Amino acid sequence: MNSNSIDAALMAKMFLAGARNLEQKKEWINELNVFPVPDGDTGTNMTLTITSAADEVRKLDPLTMESVCKSISSGSLRGARGNSGVILSQLFRGCSKVWRNEPEITPANTARAFRKAVETAYKAVMKPKEGTILTVAKAGADITEELVTNNPDIEIEDLLKAVIDEMQRVLDLTPEMLPVLKEAGVVDSGGQGLVQIMKGCYNGFLGIDETEEEQEQELVRKYGYRTEFILKNPEHISVEQRLNFVSFMEEQGADVAAERCEEGLKVHINSDDPGAILTEALKYGYLSRIHVINNTERPQYPLHIFEENELEEAKADPKADPESAAEEEMPHKEVGFIAVSIGEGLGSIFRELGADSLIEGGQTMNPSTQDIMTAVDKVNADTVFIFPNNKNIILAAEQAQKLISDKRIIVVPTKTIPQGITALLNYLPEKSVEENEELMREEISCVKTVELTYAVRDTKIDEQTIHEGDIMGVGDHGIMAVGKEIDETALAALENMVDDESELISVYYGKDTSEEDAEALADRIREQFGDCEVEVAPGGQPIYYYIMSVE
Repeated sequence: MNSNSIDAALMAKMFLAGARNLEQKKEWINELNVFPVPDGDTGTNMTLTITSAADEVRKLDPLTMESVCKSISSGSLRGARGNSGVILSQLFRGCSKVWRNEPEITPANTARAFRKAVETAYKAVMKPKEGTILTVAKAGADITEELVTNNPDIEIEDLLKAVIDEMQRVLDLTPEMLPVLKEAGVVDSGGQGLVQIMKGCYNGFLGIDETEEEQEQELVRKYGYRTEFILKNPEHISVEQRLNFVSFMEEQGADVAAERCEEGLKVHINSDDPGAILTEALKYGYLSRIHVINNTERPQYPLHIFEENELEEAKADPKADPESAAEEEMPHKEVGFIAVSIGEGLGSIFRELGADSLIEGGQTMNPSTQDIMTAVDKVNADTVFIFPNNKNIILAAEQAQKLISDKRIIVVPTKTIPQGITALLNYLPEKSVEENEELMREEISCVKTVELTYAVRDTKIDEQTIHEGDIMGVGDHGIMAVGKEIDETALAALENMVDDESELISVYYGKDTSEEDAEALADRIREQFGDCEVEVAPGGQPIYYYIMSVE
């Protein structure tokens, strides 16, 4: 390697450094999300996406430009979660298309790689929006071309620093491009994630970032145990509580993470005293899926975390793994259906309507492209309809569609659970696949949805001031209502949705809402909207007290 180029080994080192920097900043990036809901956060989705690629890179031996590029591209494409993760994977894919055919990375081919990355990412999004990660990536490509054109002999170090500075400058301008960002007082979270990756890569280039092996050895040498668990709290774990708990854990060990999930917080930490961690956690709620791993005997494969009711069975039979139990092969059929859903009640509804496979996930846990591909593989059908049921999962489903060649995949762009239910209800076996797709798309366009949840932080959005703990009705295009009481907020949201054409209001109540409370709300809905039929069903979904639709 000459002084102004990057070989495969350094490229891998830089990429892993970028991944680590993103992982370290993910909670900060999560807090930039405009909507103050406990959702599948941008920082988490981007981190899971790049981690999938990083895992592939770590396995390489020997390292070549082609192998590193292929691992980054394929790993991120399959591991992509959420819109930000899919866009990130497409940026990596574009760069890889150029660099994999080069012996080394140079300023000249970097300009071509960055331009290809932006073109690839923009094509992946049906309606690209400026003021997002796309804009920040484009700024990096533009400045690279300009600098390399004006100075073909520019040093890579100078080029990288200038690119990061320009991307940061444009990132800071994103609130002026998207009013919703300006109103919330934040920059674009996806763009911030991309900048942090670039900064990590730059540190890796300069050699000021430890290698993954050094970090792992230091981690194991200092701390004997890795403790993992779910911290549940019916009263909701506030941002302040989470920060206090994280501060305590950081004093106790390293590699600390406390991420929101469907049930509360998913926690892991490396420390010498798991008991102290668990005792402190009990101050904030109750625990499940507790798993303590001895780092000195740490296996080199992913660990299955058992549910409480599975643990005794696993002890009785060490080989038992509830997720790998043999399944009866599904009989062949012409058309199959896959739905993304969370909650026992909603899962039952989809299965009753004909769903062959359910992918657990949704607003609080976006499945990866690989998760969707795995589900498709289990459905023994020539044509498979996929219902993402969340706007942040559609791109991952479409990416899976492009990667699958042995079956015909149709992604119906359902953005909510009620839209998915409506789509399945309107499937007609006697019609062709094309006719059914058209019918489903037409019918879901008539479904209006609102989800009742709580705010995880103070913010201002859609001209509404929201405080942590407020109840929000989140609709298809923004916040429909904000209040202090669940029922009052639900009724206020419906008031903004029901019109003279409305005929049916469906209410799916969550796992933290009783049937009695749901029926009481339904009675008030019938009283207020007498011309509409009202149906109530248990959804069992976490986080969201109610998911309601108007048709």
